[in-house]
Amino acid sequence: MSTKVVHYINQFFAGIGGEDQATVGPDSKPGAIGPGRKLAAALKALGDYELVATVFCGDDYAASEANAADEILTMIKHAGAGIVIAGPAFGSGRYGIACARVAAAAAAAGLPAVAGMDPANPGLPEVGAAAAIDSGDAARQMGTALDKMAAAAVMLATGGTPGPAEGVISGAGAGGARTNAVVEARAAERAVTLALARLGGGTATEISPPDFGAVPPASPIADPRQALVAILTEGALVPFGNPDRLESARAKHWFRYPLDGRESLPAGEWQSVHGGFSTVIANADPHRMLPLDIARELEKAGAIRKLHTEYLTTAGNGTAVADATHFGIEWAAELRRAGVQAAILTST
Repeated sequence: MSTKVVHYINQFFAGIGGEDQATVGPDSKPGAIGPGRKLAAALKALGDYELVATVFCGDDYAASEANAADEILTMIKHAGAGIVIAGPAFGSGRYGIACARVAAAAAAAGLPAVAGMDPANPGLPEVGAAAAIDSGDAARQMGTALDKMAAAAVMLATGGTPGPAEGVISGAGAGGARTNAVVEARAAERAVTLALARLGGGTATEISPPDFGAVPPASPIADPRQALVAILTEGALVPFGNPDRLESARAKHWFRYPLDGRESLPAGEWQSVHGGFSTVIANADPHRMLPLDIARELEKAGAIRKLHTEYLTTAGNGTAVADATHFGIEWAAELRRAGVQAAILTST
């Protein structure tokens, strides 16, 4: 008799929709859908394994609703799962958190479970007793990721322990896996103790955050009325149609566009191509991403001397720290050359 496998994916890979469907609750369909077709083939090549159902959920719902993982696990059990495979989520934060929680809940229920994601994914610490498999950071690595996840899941199901050959992420991330523990002090007491330690100059913490480095802020400008001011955005605002093909996630480029002679950014002429949030409202009013209208008002009122003649833009969605650092260095050099004294950077 075949071992039944249930696959968990988000609303995008299930073909339900993009960010407009990120709040949909859990649902399921029989068999393999989307990337599950490749996963089913990989499992079949390894033995008598059948992908019997696909459970899916919107990223917002899965990552923010307290009972989402339990709801999803109920559907997984109802499908008769003997193995649970979640993802891969690559570098997607909410998807990664959802995959980690689903796999962790399945493992806690005694089911062999794996979750695929990039080692830098913020969901990694939540995989619990499940196996975390390195999927790489982008969907272009889907085929390889699914092969590794299938191999790891089968190894777990047959009593083995997957390792580096199956792409297991050692230690479940730089901070290690988060595990439950019983302590005498209540959370409120521990929080106060940590706060007092911080106020006293200490660095006490229960969970070590990732180190993204630190940039000391520049001194404030003496008189904004004498300053040339630039507006920048990591909200991926570009001319309609995205003529330069700015990436919607994990950006490797940034672009500049002219503002000279413009008083506003009309809807229909500009759009955000950011892939990490719903751009509907931003596209209806591009000033939500780049406040040119208010900047012009400040300029006319004399609150600033002049607005820079162009703006710089990129997508801050899953962008690697090294790339973001590189962009920052280039942007700073560009602005210095233009004589800019201050910059306003809008974020999503």
